[in-house]
Amino acid sequence: MDGRVIRNPVLPGFHPDPSILRVGEDYYLATSTFEWYPGVRVHHSRDLVHWRPLGGVLTDRRLLDLVGVPDSGGVWAPDLTYHDGLFHLVYGVMDNYAFGFKDITNFLITAPSIEGPWSDPVRLPGRGFDASLYHEDGRSWLLSMVFDSRPGRGFAGIELRPLDGGEPELILPNRDVTEGPHLYKADGWYYLMVAEGGTGYRHGITVLRSRSMSGPYEEDPAGPMLTSRHDPGLALQKAGHGCLVRTRTGEWYVAHLAARPYPGGTCVLGRETALQRVTWVDGWPRVPGGVPAVEVPAPGSVADSPDLTDAQPLGVLGPEWSTLRRPASPDWLTAAPGGLTIQGGQSPYGLRSPSLVARPVTASTCSLEAVMRFTPGNVHQTAGITAYYNSRNWHYLALTSDGLVLTTSDRGTRTERRLGGPAGAEGAEGAEVRLRVEFDGPVVRFFGAHHDPELFGAHHGRELVHLGPELDATILSDEHADEHIDGHVRAFGFTGAFVGFWVQDLAGEGCAARFEQISYRT
Repeated sequence: MDGRVIRNPVLPGFHPDPSILRVGEDYYLATSTFEWYPGVRVHHSRDLVHWRPLGGVLTDRRLLDLVGVPDSGGVWAPDLTYHDGLFHLVYGVMDNYAFGFKDITNFLITAPSIEGPWSDPVRLPGRGFDASLYHEDGRSWLLSMVFDSRPGRGFAGIELRPLDGGEPELILPNRDVTEGPHLYKADGWYYLMVAEGGTGYRHGITVLRSRSMSGPYEEDPAGPMLTSRHDPGLALQKAGHGCLVRTRTGEWYVAHLAARPYPGGTCVLGRETALQRVTWVDGWPRVPGGVPAVEVPAPGSVADSPDLTDAQPLGVLGPEWSTLRRPASPDWLTAAPGGLTIQGGQSPYGLRSPSLVARPVTASTCSLEAVMRFTPGNVHQTAGITAYYNSRNWHYLALTSDGLVLTTSDRGTRTERRLGGPAGAEGAEGAEVRLRVEFDGPVVRFFGAHHDPELFGAHHGRELVHLGPELDATILSDEHADEHIDGHVRAFGFTGAFVGFWVQDLAGEGCAARFEQISYRT
């Protein structure tokens, strides 16, 4: 070891369900993106310590259609592998998960390079989600959990199916919400890694092995490979959904999801990606202590790391930004070094064509700031800055025809606070307002600056002033977004909080807002 340390989470904020892959000297991490474009966010590293975002793979509707998907629907648990000179990406698109059903379709695309070009999607057979591929001797097999929608059923185990034809086999019955399968082979054993316990505080990783790919599989007698369920004092909770990778020199690591809860147990930052070192003991891959560590020894021998500095100029839609339910395209979004121009879209509750450009909240203390140029023409047109979780849970400071309005949606119940009168039009691009949203632990604050006394009252001027009350950040958490009715899931909370810019044009009359001098800070 050279003393370098991996510090977790390696991908902070919304980066769940990691799939890790090494090709030569390069490591790639793919994570779930749910209702956000581009689908399947990928990061690259040479040393497992430093990671740079490459952006999303599924950039357009040819590869991914998210129109109308529910909150925390869309892309679930991608799997990235490399075989026969091609990158293989398997991903599921969840169209509905409520009231006892799971309407998901699994797809496969391939590319000669991680940058593409990616092939047209091929629909895969399968009876559930969390699909992955295993390659051996020129053949490929598809693994996935099986979902049984009959009342009182649900999770039904892990299925294995040859991609070149043949019947599926149930190689592992359901044990405890068994999902997220990955298959490996070492020293004549097949190792089946699964996630169990659900994606919350009981989450964990279990490893089983067999001499035959079809099983039967026996569990590691030492118990779960990784879990936080027995120790609420650990900094990383919800540890689970893992994927193994071997370094060029033979060291092993597991990428897994984890969360850093606030006091009280809410996870505003969502589910993040962490790495743990794996050692082989008595023929089993194990994490020291079976619990996630914040600091982990880095590989002892690595290739030279590339320049991982994000050189994107402020205002350019770089790889850390996402758009909601529709891809970034010139018909509604223009990104240039000077800033963003966003054409208005649906209401905050619309599931087809909202106009929201946002990025994940990556630290408990952070802020997003910009200068907005916008003048609403009527009551149907609004624009501003938001702290956002999903269509039912958000805070939004917007310039409207009635002036500045601060709105909170808490599980769909709206509370509006009018903060000032209407602003007059100022030039071709409209009124200029500086806006800022700030996360400070469990609190969200909004700030603004404008020289118009009607808009900001006694606080008008060029200096940012705090507008409205302190707001509850914990309604923008995975736990708060989870909703159940009569024991059935109504909504999941899988994504973590975002900050971003939002524009509405409810009558489709062509309004747009311009955002400049964009700055995100932690």
